[in-house]
Amino acid sequence: MPATKNTKKELSKEELIEKILKLKKKKNAVILAHSYQDSEVQLVADFIGDSLELSKKAAATEADIIVFCGVDFMAESAKILSPDKKVLLPEINAKCPMAAMCDTEGLRELKAKYPKAVVISYINSSAEVKAESDCICTSANAVKIVDHYKDKKIIFTPDKNLGYYCSMTTGADMILWNGYCYVHDEFSVGDIFIAKHENPDCLLLVHPESPKEVLEKADFIGSTSQIVKFVEENIENMNEKAGVIIGTEIEIAKNLQLRFPSKRIYPLADHAVCVQMKSTELYKVYNSLLNEEYEIFVEEEIRKKALKALNKMLELSK
Repeated sequence: MPATKNTKKELSKEELIEKILKLKKKKNAVILAHSYQDSEVQLVADFIGDSLELSKKAAATEADIIVFCGVDFMAESAKILSPDKKVLLPEINAKCPMAAMCDTEGLRELKAKYPKAVVISYINSSAEVKAESDCICTSANAVKIVDHYKDKKIIFTPDKNLGYYCSMTTGADMILWNGYCYVHDEFSVGDIFIAKHENPDCLLLVHPESPKEVLEKADFIGSTSQIVKFVEENIENMNEKAGVIIGTEIEIAKNLQLRFPSKRIYPLADHAVCVQMKSTELYKVYNSLLNEEYEIFVEEEIRKKALKALNKMLELSK
């Protein structure tokens, strides 16, 4: 395999895009980009969306190689669903801090303490944690999954904020793992006050990974895809005064601003940036395809157990 070359200074954006598209065709690869990725990376993607949606689309393709422009647990999920495909993560250090907050040893101890509890893990978790779970959920279907199991005690990992939202919505008895997404957890009532003061008459749309005091002030709570859908469906009703404030990673507001430049669309806070997501740059996507790095592996026993939990989610989401 050829040695990795840093092409950042050697090639222009246009040259990189051209080379990536040629390599993608030559190697029968598919490029997935999470919607928090930088817009330049999204330019070369075959599919853009949330982690599970992307993994499912990749599994349905005839591609031999999946290049996942996201973070580690996303590439693992793609490998769980597509064991026969080569899965590449362009930036090996793109690791989700929240996913790392839940460890298998601690989860096993909690399961031993509550042997009758059902373990529901957010998709933003490691393959090992998924393998210890009874069912997986996404931010879009978390309430539905939790509601299905609400007659039992539930251990919910790793996001305490999403877990709180599900508990309040369904009334389920839940033990919440003390994990969080730093991007959403840093949203505050102060951010809302400033955003509403600067942009009056705007609706506040927030992601359920946000703290409860932020959720309590939201006009709409939903996953990234649900927030985008809400804007798309209501955009025609936005006059010169009405608009939306987007409480999730800043790339979503940026993309919506580009799509609807005449409308009032604002990010809740400029600090809502996922550093790990933004660490994947265009030249790293090129290097990943060129050198077929960095390949993601999941031990088969763990993969099968994690797949069972994922399949349970898909079954309950129909």
